[in-house]
Order: sequence, then C-alpha cells, then structure tokens
Amino acid sequence: MMFRKINKKIALAIMVCILIVGLMLLGQKRQQPIVLEFGMFTGSNWDVANANSFIIIDEAIERFEKEHPGVKIHYYSGIRKDDYSEWLSRKLLSGEEPDVFMVLGNDFNQFASMGVLKDLQNNILSDKEFETDRYFTSAYQTGQYEERQYALPYETVPTLMFVNKSLLTKEGIEMPDSDWTWQDLYSICVRVTKDTDGDGMIDQFGTCNYGWMDAVCCSGASLFREDGKECNFTDEGVCDAIKLVRQINNLYANQKVTQEDFNAGNVAFMPLTFAEYRTYKTYPYRIKKYANFQWDCITMPAGQSGNNLSQVDTLLLGVSEHTKHEQIAWEFIKLLTYDKEIQTDIFRYSQGASVLKDVTGSEEMENIVLQNMAVGDTIINRHLLSKVIEEGYVQPQFKKYEQAMSLADSEMNQILGSDKTIESSLKLLQRSINEFLSQ
Repeated sequence: MMFRKINKKIALAIMVCILIVGLMLLGQKRQQPIVLEFGMFTGSNWDVANANSFIIIDEAIERFEKEHPGVKIHYYSGIRKDDYSEWLSRKLLSGEEPDVFMVLGNDFNQFASMGVLKDLQNNILSDKEFETDRYFTSAYQTGQYEERQYALPYETVPTLMFVNKSLLTKEGIEMPDSDWTWQDLYSICVRVTKDTDGDGMIDQFGTCNYGWMDAVCCSGASLFREDGKECNFTDEGVCDAIKLVRQINNLYANQKVTQEDFNAGNVAFMPLTFAEYRTYKTYPYRIKKYANFQWDCITMPAGQSGNNLSQVDTLLLGVSEHTKHEQIAWEFIKLLTYDKEIQTDIFRYSQGASVLKDVTGSEEMENIVLQNMAVGDTIINRHLLSKVIEEGYVQPQFKKYEQAMSLADSEMNQILGSDKTIESSLKLLQRSINEFLSQ
C-alpha cells in the first residue's frame, strides 16, 4: 500500500514537472517575435539616382513594429534592381521567398499566373477601413490578374512629353496645350527639323525616342483582347499610330536622333518619365543635363480617335501564397500603400508619385516638389499630374504579354525602318503574334 502511495506521488510530481516545463516552453514561444520577411531592392525603380531608397521603408517598419508588439520586419538589403528578379526567382524556386515583396511590372503577370502571389480579394473585402477608390484607377488595376487583386500599388510614374521651350521660342512656336494632337506634333516637327549651320546635315530635330507604343497608347486602339488570346495589330488606330511615327522619322533623312541631341538642346520633344522630370529639374542633376535651355512637360499628343494618355508604370507590393502570417502581411502592405503620411514620403524621398489620389492631388505635393527646383521654375500642376495618372494606359495583364510585346517590338522596328506598306506588314505581324498566343 505504501509503495502505491509513493508511486502516485512520483507520478503526480512528474506530471507537475511536465506541466511546468510545458508552460515555460509555451511562454518562451509566445515571447519570441513573429518575423515577417520583406523582399525589396536598393535604389530607384525608375532608373534615376536615389540616395534615400531605405528611408521610407525604415520609417514604416519602425512605426509598424511599434503598432504591432511582438512583430519584427526583416528585409534583405543591398540587392540592386537589375539583380532583383533573379534573386526573387531563386528564392521562389527554393521555397524561401519573403512573406511580402516588391513586384516589378515585368514580373507581375508571370508571378500571378504561377500562383506565387496570394489573392488579396478576401483581405480587401473583410477590411472595413479599406477603400479601393482612394487609389488611382490605373495604379490599382496594375495589380489585377484575371479580375482578381494580387498586389497593391506602392509608387507610380507616368510618361510625359518633355518640351524644349527655348527651341520652340526660337522658332516662334507656342507651347502646345494639354489637349494637343498628333497633327500638332507632326506640324511642329516639320517646322523645327532643319540644318541650322548649313553643313548639309540636319542638326535640329522634332522628336527623340518617341516610339510606336507612345503613339499607340493615344490612338484609342487596344493591342490585345482582354483574355490575351488574340492581338489587334491591324486596328485602324494602331495603323495610324505607326504611320505617324514613320512620317516623323522620315523627316530626319535616316539620321538617328539620340539622347545626346536632346541634352544639347537640339530636339523639341522627348518622352520622359515623371521620375526623370523630378530628378533633372533639381540640383545638381539639372546642371549636369539640361542647364542650357528651358524645358517643361505636357501630356502626350492624342490620336484622331484617342486621348492624351500616358503609359503608367507602377511598383507593386504582393504577399507570398505560402506566408504563415497572412493578416500581418496584409497590414504591412496596407500601411506602405494606403497610409497618407507614408505615401507623402514618396514625394519627399523618391522620384515617383503617390498612388493615392488625395496625396498626389494635394498642395503639399507641389510644395515638396518645388523645394529643390530653381527660383522661378514652374512645376507640373497637381491636377494635370493626377489626371494623367488616373487615365493612364495600363498594359494588358496576361501570362504571355511580355514575350508577345518583345516579338512585336522587334518586328515593329523593322516595319518602321522599311518602306513596305504598313497595313500589309501589320497583317503579317498580327498573324505571327496570334500563332504565338495560341501555343
């Protein structure tokens, strides 16, 4: 009997010890922070100088960790944009991808089609404080694939037409209005294209780097069907756009117009991004590039059946399909993309524009952009910038888009450089692209 009592006491003591150890281990587990891995790259997404690439992220992380005790955000530093896609692909292949990561425009379609990105639809619908209407339509749609939202926009940049005001003034030409057309562009190109020093070589030009997609965006045409299974390269608007670019190029008598020609003040128009506008309007980059003439930016010229639309490039933030911290990841990308203070920092520390309408359309935005510009310089009107982004051209979102456009661009450059009939050439191109899309 005594032996049984001792055994019971020992068993009870063992159970108590196990319980105490279990509680201690559980307590330790609870005390360990949740680590959310964040994938990002160093520098600017827009290929311009940026020494402040970590400031916005570091401040956002500090704030997020204060608001979420027990959560730590860890990011990988030192990865250049040029190396980022390869780095992220390796992480995905090894199953070690970050919980949250930046998504480059060229990667989004592929990632969404592969199931790499988590569908955010449920998070969006269940978050009563989240209103998608605060985002610019073009920026928000960039994160959609097959009518589902797989990423949120973080920073956006439209393409604008930069104008050499000094050259136009010298030629007695007024600055075009924001609703100017292809015909206006071509007429000015005809007037300014000339040999100014009499050596028999054209040395003043109408445009530089005005490509066929710049024109197509303003043509009113759609290059692809929404499902990406067919293309529409024979559309009248596409044909008219290619004719315009060829006509302009023919003014230059086979001379190649380069960025250096524009930098030297010898070109009237060149498409540049808003990021380049912000960079080269400020010291010291202004002195290095465009100090010898006055310049400004306007909308892109509209086709006969189109509008003054710009291509809009947007940097996205997505959540890994395999994250173990879905709600925390959602809260983090929401903070970065939806918070007014952080989105205002886009104008302070980056060269892009905020994806939020109320931030980009604010007087505070204009004041921030104006700070580093020369005295008396004008800045892009916030209403014009907001309109350009809101109505911006968003590339189709389907799996084979990047490859199809690469094929099209190669063939289109040959069409522009030849004297073959544009209509028949586009028919052949359409047939070739459709065969690729059907594979």
